Parts: sequence; C-alpha cells; structure tokens
Amino acid sequence: MIVFDLQCGPMGHRFEGWFGSSTDFDDQCARGLVSCPTCGSPEVTKAVMAPNVGRKGNQLPAVPRGGAEVAPQAATNAPLPPEAVAMLKAVAAMQAEAIKSSTWVGENFADDARAMHYGEKDTVAIHGKATLDEARELVEEGIPVAPLLFPVVPPEETN
Repeated sequence: MIVFDLQCGPMGHRFEGWFGSSTDFDDQCARGLVSCPTCGSPEVTKAVMAPNVGRKGNQLPAVPRGGAEVAPQAATNAPLPPEAVAMLKAVAAMQAEAIKSSTWVGENFADDARAMHYGEKDTVAIHGKATLDEARELVEEGIPVAPLLFPVVPPEETN
C-alpha cells in the first residue's frame, strides 16, 4: 500500500488516499472513482508531501512524555537553559568550598583512602586521582568515595 496526500482542484481541500500503487491511483482517477470527501469534486491531484525518511542511526526514537509523543532533542552546542546554568554554578561552588577543607593527595588517593579506612592514618578529607578500577575496589571494600563532578587542577599545575 502507498499513501498519497491528495488535493481537490476547485477548493484546495487536502486529504489522504491509500492505493495499491501509483498506477492504481492513476487508474482510479481516470475512471472517476476518486473524489474529494469534503466537496465531492472529482478533480483530484497528488499534493506535495514530505517523504517519510527513517531516522539516522545516531538519533533516538521519539519518547512518550505525559501521554504525548515528543521527539528527543539532538545533542547540540545550544546554550543550556538558565535554570541548568544556575544549578551547575551552585554545584561547582559547593565543590570548590568542600575542596578548600580537603587535602590534595594526587595519585595516592586510593592508598590514602584505604589507610584511613583501616585506621593506619588519621581520617581527614582528601581529594586526588584514582582509576576506575581503584575506585571500584574501594567501593567493594566498603570505603566511601565519590567522584568530583567538575575537574580539579592539581595544586602544582595552577598559575
């Protein structure tokens, strides 16, 4: 089956028609079997229509939201909404404040966190670098760690 957007000549009414093929549409029009459902005019032609093109492989399908289907927005460099900017600034300020009372331990983060957890070192707030595997091992051992949401420049690399 093929769907055509159709239009009647005299009034310009637009409607949809389903046909077995483009030839079927032409044959039915020639025999006077196609007419406008609004005004009954037999002067019907194919209207300009947008093709149904499948989405690109890197696009998500439309997601139902609150009963209505809404197409997802593609990732772009468009500015964030003001609320998101304000929220990110607040989170960055909280992280910066927390880091002020924390000690940079660099690559020794996993070792120092483990030593504090097992009582080999005094417990203090620290921040530093850990690989994903090191962080996973710490969590599996029950050592509380959390990633920083914003990158931190090591003290020796600051101006």
